[in-house]
Parts: sequence; C-alpha cells; structure tokens
Amino acid sequence: MTKTATLAAAPALSADEAQALAQAVGAAMFDSDPASQGLGMKVDAISPGHARMSMPVRADMLNGHGSCHGGFIFTLADSAFAFACNSHNLTTVGAACTIDYLAPARLHDVLTADASEQALAGKSGVYDVKVTNQDGRTVALFRGKSHRVSGHIVPQ
Repeated sequence: MTKTATLAAAPALSADEAQALAQAVGAAMFDSDPASQGLGMKVDAISPGHARMSMPVRADMLNGHGSCHGGFIFTLADSAFAFACNSHNLTTVGAACTIDYLAPARLHDVLTADASEQALAGKSGVYDVKVTNQDGRTVALFRGKSHRVSGHIVPQ
C-alpha cells in the first residue's frame, strides 16, 4: 500500500472526536501563549474551524483618546483567528490579515472575538472575526488568511 493510499484510507474523525481534538488543541495553545494570557484573554469556546475569545479592556490598554488602542483589539482578533485555524490540529500560521475598526471600545468593556472558518482548501484558509463589546455592538471586523505548515499542536 502506498503512502497516499494509507492516508486516503485513514478514517475521518467523528463530530465528537473532532470537538475533543479542537478542545485539546485550544488548551495546549493557551497554556503556551503568554501574550494572550498576559492581556487577560480567555478562550470561551472552540470547535473545528471556530474560536471565541474574550478580553477585558484595562486602563493600560487605553490610547490618548481614552479608548482602547486598536493594537489590543487587533491582538484579540488575531488570537481568536489563530485558535480557529489551528483547531484542526494542523499547525497553521497567519499569512495576511486586515481589520476595520467600526466603534471605540472603552475602559471596562469586555470584548469578544468570534472567529469562523470561511474557506479551507489545501494549505490555505480564510477566517472572519467579529469583535463585539458586552452590549453586542460591533467594534471591529477582521479577516485572516492562514497557511498550514508541517506539524501538529497535540500528538496524534
């Protein structure tokens, strides 16, 4: 049997197995992510191709206008993107991204970034992230493009 035939014959994961794998990947990634931890982020939900993370806006995140610096909003969206695109346990990195800021975030707001897989083909993926505040107001829209590299997050 050739390597290609062996790979093709490998059974697909059940929905429950894929969910358990996504959760294991999310836990492993968060445990080794001091940037997200240091900013007070939490992984609220993860599933194959999806991640939702939240972050409270602290005083040290404010800019000269008294609103949350866009870099922190971007970082939350980028982290949710990273968790979503790695949720299949195939090591994936960001290749490109854009963000549109639509409303300010204020001190003590709790921002939530909801990342969803839009397309996955070969080694490339496209993910959309919507960042909202605790009132459901859209603060930013982010689109990330991913590229799969070799390896896995957790052992297979």
